[in-house]
Amino acid sequence: MGRLNEFSIAFTFFFLKLSGLWVAENSFEERCRRVTIAYSIFVIFCHCCVITTDTYYCRGDFGVTLYNLSNVLSTYMSVFKLLCLLTQRKDFHRLIRYMRREFLNGEYDPHERSILAACKGTSTFYICTFSSLSNSTLMSYVISPIIVNIGRNESDRIHPFNVRLDLPLAMTPYFEIIFILQAFALYQTGICYFTFDNTLCMFNLHAAGQFRILQYRLETMRGAKITEERTGDLNACPSRHVDIYYEAFKTHVRQHQELIAFCNRLENVFSFYSLGQVLLFSLLICLDGYMILVAEVPVSRRFIFVFHLIACIAQLFMFTYSCDRLIQDSTSVARAMYAAPWTDLPMNKDGSRLRKEMVLVMIRSRQPSCLTGYGFFAISLETYTRVLSTAFSYFTLLRQGSTTMK
Repeated sequence: MGRLNEFSIAFTFFFLKLSGLWVAENSFEERCRRVTIAYSIFVIFCHCCVITTDTYYCRGDFGVTLYNLSNVLSTYMSVFKLLCLLTQRKDFHRLIRYMRREFLNGEYDPHERSILAACKGTSTFYICTFSSLSNSTLMSYVISPIIVNIGRNESDRIHPFNVRLDLPLAMTPYFEIIFILQAFALYQTGICYFTFDNTLCMFNLHAAGQFRILQYRLETMRGAKITEERTGDLNACPSRHVDIYYEAFKTHVRQHQELIAFCNRLENVFSFYSLGQVLLFSLLICLDGYMILVAEVPVSRRFIFVFHLIACIAQLFMFTYSCDRLIQDSTSVARAMYAAPWTDLPMNKDGSRLRKEMVLVMIRSRQPSCLTGYGFFAISLETYTRVLSTAFSYFTLLRQGSTTMK
């Protein structure tokens, strides 16, 4: 299980390298990173031009227009994500470095390691599930025209996406060249579609895990090195070691402040990113549902939207669940603070000071650390239900509109 848990981290970091937003460790890696990001921008831009042009020329056909609109929204979402993180590249890299240094390579006791392992296990499940669904969607875009082309004449073959060029694109070797270029452009677009969401999920779940580790340390008032150095068993006679408790408490408060600062940096980097995601999710789910249930499309194309719909719902749940865990675990610090062994401390000057500062921590913990949609709303599992409800409303309106047009 340990190797499997580490796989999600290595898997996410690998695709970050392919997207061009990895943290370079030396000048050679920095040059490779710049080439990769230039490649990502170029191929995604070309892909956007192809599907946007096809959408314009097919605007008279309602069904084809909706099919192209779904592709346009998915592609533009990848562009939006890439641009958001490019503008916040330095802060994004600081988040990666901090997580690697403090979360993944920190010092933990056996119970804390079990909490961290649970975080990695949850992260592995969601990242692998969503990545598999996303890759299945990408593969369906490539496999669908291959199946359709079986038995067709060489002059009647189709590509994954229509290309408007004055060339015999259905003939060899133009067909093979365009097909391979589209497959590469599609996959690079897909990498930017799911990799950044995987990274955000990993950030959220590991930050939530650190809040749970903090809760455990507060409940037991352990974790400060001074505790181990000055007493063998702190719980044996806590009234004699108020100063040791206070030193341990200050260490935990500093950890709490660092976690809050990390979540604030996470909010600065991903707030606008999250707003765009939430706004586009309802449209994508609506269009996918329409193409599956209402539109008259080939079976091969219908499978594309089945995979895409499942991937969108999984992506939305992963996104909102990880944000919800961050809210729940950050507010639970107050409960852990109250459960700390403060009742065993004497009511002297040091004991009273410690109690007053514990109250301040509890008050601060009532304000959750959360990710918002650019400050308009906090993202939680409630957001998940609202987006699905909005998507269903859009689907109903679209179906009624298409029926009226017929």
